[in-house]
Parts: sequence; structure tokens; C-alpha cells
Amino acid sequence: MRRGLVHVLAWLLATGAAVTLSWWGVHTVMAGTAYDPPRALPVTDAGATAPGTKALGSPTHRPSPSRRPAAGPPAPARRPTPSATSSASAAGQVKSYDTDGGRAVFELDTSSATLVSATPGTGWSMQVWKTETWIRVEFSRGTDRVSVFCTWHDGPPHVEIGNY
Repeated sequence: MRRGLVHVLAWLLATGAAVTLSWWGVHTVMAGTAYDPPRALPVTDAGATAPGTKALGSPTHRPSPSRRPAAGPPAPARRPTPSATSSASAAGQVKSYDTDGGRAVFELDTSSATLVSATPGTGWSMQVWKTETWIRVEFSRGTDRVSVFCTWHDGPPHVEIGNY
């Protein structure tokens, strides 16, 4: 009985030491990483939404996987449908565009646009291209592609969503 207790105690000490060493190593590596902190936007009226849109509970709200349609042929290109207007900041309006592949949020001014955030949906990856006159966010999963394309080279910003 005493011998078994010694073996259990030795195992517990070895396991505790291994977990502590692993945690310390991961913590040390992660503490040295650099990242951009999230950008906070002012909210002037939390209950205000644009006509024909719905207010979301939080900026990271996503529909549950059970609500997503089953995978099938790509849908035809559609007109952009802003899902929520979060606020009107000093520079312009912040609009969110939900797609099958994820969400892209832009700050739209009268003559330019800025990408605030882009979040791929579960199982999707994302790539962003920016120039002085347009921003493209592409969500991809296998051969499916969904692009959110914001241009402002010949007027105010215009957002188009296309499935490929």
C-alpha cells in the first residue's frame, strides 16, 4: 500500500512539473508577441439602425451553425445589405456587411473608406487587399469564394458583394 502511494505521489509531482514547465514556456513565448489592440468606435445612439436593417447584440455576433444553409452551389451575386449601422463617427458611418463567408465592417466617409474589421465565418479563411481607391476582402473555403469589394475612385464609397 505504501509503495503504491509513493508511486502516485511521484507521478503527481512529475505531471505537475511538466504542466508548469509547459505553461511557463507558452506564457513566455506569447508574452513577447506584438499585436494591434482592437479599435474602439464611439457609439452615439445604440438603438439607432438604418431602415431595413436589424440591430445586433454585439459586433462579434454570428448566427449559430444550425441556421446556416447547407452547402450547395454558390449563390448569385447580390446587392450589399448592411446588417447594422453601429454609429456615425467623426469621419463617417460604420457599416457591417454579412456574407456566407464572414463579416466585413467599413467606415464610410464621403470620399474614402477604411476597413474596421473583417471576421471569417467558421471554416472560412480571409485575405485583404487595399489600395488608395478600393479595399477587397475575400473569404474562402475550398473552392468557394465570397468577395466584399468597396470602391471610391469615382465618387462616394460603394460596396459590392459577390459569390464566386
